[in-house]
Amino acid sequence: MDESTLRDLVDQIRTGDISPDAAVARLRRLPFASAADGAALVDHHRALRQGMPEAVYGPGKTPEHCADIVGELLEHGTGPVLLTRTDAAQRDVVMARHGGATVVGTSLAWRLPIDPTVTDAPLTSPRVLVITAGTADVPVADEAALTLCAHGIRPDRLHDVGVAGLHRLLAHLDRVMAADAVIVIAGMEGALASVMGGLAAGPVIAVPTSVGYGSGLDGVTALLAMHATCASGVTVVGVDNGFGAAVAMVRMLRMAERGRTGDETLDGETYR
Repeated sequence: MDESTLRDLVDQIRTGDISPDAAVARLRRLPFASAADGAALVDHHRALRQGMPEAVYGPGKTPEHCADIVGELLEHGTGPVLLTRTDAAQRDVVMARHGGATVVGTSLAWRLPIDPTVTDAPLTSPRVLVITAGTADVPVADEAALTLCAHGIRPDRLHDVGVAGLHRLLAHLDRVMAADAVIVIAGMEGALASVMGGLAAGPVIAVPTSVGYGSGLDGVTALLAMHATCASGVTVVGVDNGFGAAVAMVRMLRMAERGRTGDETLDGETYR
């Protein structure tokens, strides 16, 4: 339940369109509800607190757990529903019970405000660039892009422009300079994050990936290199965490928009 839905419910009680008992039955699921035979407590208050609903992380859950949690969010929540990092068995069970999902890589999403599979649609404003060093980093970029689309942001995407052939990036410098914010995704030594940190004017969130040979240490080398970057102000998330990078970007942009639109008013009081 998000803020607008809660306001609608209060209005329906006031106008008599819904009985107090029916409203209590709906509110009883707040702030959380048990799902998956008690194995999960679904946080329905997250959208009220943060403006975005809870997402579902697939690894470690049975296919039935995934389907139960998704069902709880679809039936009793509002806004997009996102299930990430699924395996084939999880996808089969969830899709059988809850069809109509958009599938991108190993992630599934319902109730998207933007269809990520449409490639020729205009980009949204502010403009977010999702860029990868190599083609092997694209699955992490897919997760980040799907998460951005779930929150109303259609990103620009640029792939395979790592430092092994820097001229490939320089050929797209206009797109880099036009971006209001950047999610840069790189494995190996993670050097593209420093390059983007030195070029882009807006926030840069770096995602190290587990792509690389033995000394890449499954992404640890890229992670440490990104933390040690000489480019000022680069933010780094965990290895392969495209979802986390996208959510961090959404939070930044929403707070910036809130600052542009002015102070919030609650019960007649103005808050800064």
